[in-house]
Amino acid sequence: MLFFMILISSTLVSVSSTSWFGAWLGLEINLLSFIPILSNDMNQRSSEASLKYFLTQALGSITLISGVIMLFYSPMDPWPFQETAILSLMSSALLLKMGAAPFHFWFPVVMEGLTWMNGIILMTWQKLGPLALLSYNVSKTWSLIIASTILSSMVGALGGLNQSLLRKVMAFSSINHMGWIMAAMTCGEMLWLCYFIFYILLSSTIGLMFSSLNIFHINQIYDSFKTGKNIKLMLSFSFLSLGGLPPFTGFIPKWLVIQNLMINKMYMITLILIFMALLTLYYYSRIIYSGLTSLSFSKTWHFTNYLTLSSNNLSTLILSLTSTVGLPTALLLIPFL
Repeated sequence: MLFFMILISSTLVSVSSTSWFGAWLGLEINLLSFIPILSNDMNQRSSEASLKYFLTQALGSITLISGVIMLFYSPMDPWPFQETAILSLMSSALLLKMGAAPFHFWFPVVMEGLTWMNGIILMTWQKLGPLALLSYNVSKTWSLIIASTILSSMVGALGGLNQSLLRKVMAFSSINHMGWIMAAMTCGEMLWLCYFIFYILLSSTIGLMFSSLNIFHINQIYDSFKTGKNIKLMLSFSFLSLGGLPPFTGFIPKWLVIQNLMINKMYMITLILIFMALLTLYYYSRIIYSGLTSLSFSKTWHFTNYLTLSSNNLSTLILSLTSTVGLPTALLLIPFL
């Protein structure tokens, strides 16, 4: 509980800081509080993942503080593009810290060795600080953010096609969603915050389901689908919502981002994001397809109650319902707003 409180407060310190040094300090405290949480299980895979995470984040921190020092000691009348080059260096460090392409190499490897609860924190809360700091320099590092947007969407879509480990699938899905968030960042601050909140809701829902069922491999999903129709429907709807398929909740943030990108006449980026989102929707559908078709049966001679999310985990049920019926609810509430 102590490390969780430090984790949350350090991110708030980093976001609300008035100087780059204070923001760097908040990120460092966040890193030092997250390492004990990762190593809490005392097994080899979590220790290896925590070491890889520490080394990567340390590299990002060194690069960030070097850029801050260079920015502080730069002359009053710098040579052309000097400030842009320094800010691009700092933005690259922030991209490394949040696992966006082309600095994504560590993210799937670290996710593979974590528990689902730690993976949810790494996919959601740990990205808030770097994203907020990255949004401060959008106007001066626009080309770098656009390049990372395109690469993140492509890496997240293509990297998850041949994966059978669910934690790696969620890692590449997170990289793809980082591309959408950075695209929203170029359009406005409230837009990327809105997308990030929806992303936290959807990814946490699936992560909590996998944690409740103790599932780590794609074959285990097929076995869990045999235990009840409630799990089958909730998990399937949550995956389709994460892919942005209407009429689920995940379509709302993608709808808003596409609308704003079209208003700003960023047609090529919009086209790339939509095509890559279709690829992510393909490997989401591949996960749930066999459970909904060939393995869609129930054993009527069993009288024992199987583990169901609806009875054992009320919070997961509420999150899954929110991720499923959010768009119809929002459309119904529009006339009253």
